[in-house]
Amino acid sequence: MEERFDAVVIGMGPGGEVAASQLLDAGLRVAVVERELIGGECGYWACIPSKTLLRPLEAAAEAAGVAGLDRPVPDWPAMRDYRDTMIRHLNDAKQVAGYADRGAEVVKGAARVVGRDPWVVEVEGRRLRADHVVVATGSAAARPPVEGLEEVELWTNRQATTLQEIPGRAVVVGGSAVGVEMGQFLARMGCEVTLVQRSGALMNREEPRVGELAAELLRGDGVDVRTGSAPVRALRRGRDSVLELADGSEAVGDVVLLAAGRVPRVGELGLAELGVDTGGAGLAVDERCRVAPGLWAVGDVTGTAMFTHVAKYQARVAAANILGRDRTADYTGVPRVVFSDPEIAAVGLTAEQARARGLDVVAAEVDLPAGLARPWTYETEPTGRLGVLADRGGRVLVGAWAVAPMAGEWIHTAALAIREGIGVDRLRDGVAQFPTYSEGYLLAVEALDM
Repeated sequence: MEERFDAVVIGMGPGGEVAASQLLDAGLRVAVVERELIGGECGYWACIPSKTLLRPLEAAAEAAGVAGLDRPVPDWPAMRDYRDTMIRHLNDAKQVAGYADRGAEVVKGAARVVGRDPWVVEVEGRRLRADHVVVATGSAAARPPVEGLEEVELWTNRQATTLQEIPGRAVVVGGSAVGVEMGQFLARMGCEVTLVQRSGALMNREEPRVGELAAELLRGDGVDVRTGSAPVRALRRGRDSVLELADGSEAVGDVVLLAAGRVPRVGELGLAELGVDTGGAGLAVDERCRVAPGLWAVGDVTGTAMFTHVAKYQARVAAANILGRDRTADYTGVPRVVFSDPEIAAVGLTAEQARARGLDVVAAEVDLPAGLARPWTYETEPTGRLGVLADRGGRVLVGAWAVAPMAGEWIHTAALAIREGIGVDRLRDGVAQFPTYSEGYLLAVEALDM
């Protein structure tokens, strides 16, 4: 027998949860399908546990840099216990009950789409029929093509964020958000960390200056940062996990942490057999987050700006369209934050991307402690850089980045300016609270040669 619903949501990470919640709130009959835990990768193995683990070490460093305070000593068992509380001890029973109480049909198991017009989803022998299916199956850690990886003690973000004991040595493969965050965390917990990055810079999708500053802060914590180092072979040598690098050198650790990106989780859904194109980097969606009539996709599975906040945004767009409200997605001004210490934040275009679009751009970078009071009230030996990028023709901001305390909070000033096309002249006329880091935007836009 087929069970009939208005909508089926496959995957209950942040994107799936937002879509399901909005559809339930509108009175639709909804089935939610989750093969693991409601809350998804972000809630149990990524955003929440990583930021929970990073915060005590950030606070300890902050205290050490404040006049009159000593550095607190991290208490690993207490940190680990709070992490376990935040990830609900990998138990989603309350979430299952909560959705059931709201009227959702909660189905646990791996979903496969077996019919269309209307859509039919098969899970553990059950057939769920609906006019609308929302795919929110997320992504998995990318596995680089390195011979012998199966021989070493291999971690992804899942093992790193749920670890019980700190390893003595770790080799981190990848220099983007996960690599920088977890590399710094492990190093500050006393682990000997080697970070290898295939490209010539960390954070290689951002401005080169951001990668330089990221490498500096990691080296300041004792991380052996090796850029332009492509792993070619992995092997076990006694108890050591060894990576042989293209330049002939080696990186040795007790564990190898893969932090080389994410790949959309599409293949197990059976959509290709129904004529849906799954051959690209994720499910291709239109501006309404629609894959095909009645089929929608949100979050990492789309391969579009793979961030939790984008998944939630896409879910709001898809739900609105399912409910008959015409809404389109606009990815202008989406912030990107690495929760290192200090934080790394960016938004908009890099200079290279802007020039590829034919823009005539001008950039400026400012040293925040040199021009602001707030860094000095915040810590005794302050650091912090802020960069902005503007289009000369339109006289608007098109990009910005910061490596500074709490940058993930105040990057939103630039995000709003870029998204809404607020002119540089208007930004120069702004009035920021004193003393704050946000005052740095006035310094930066005043420094633009335009």
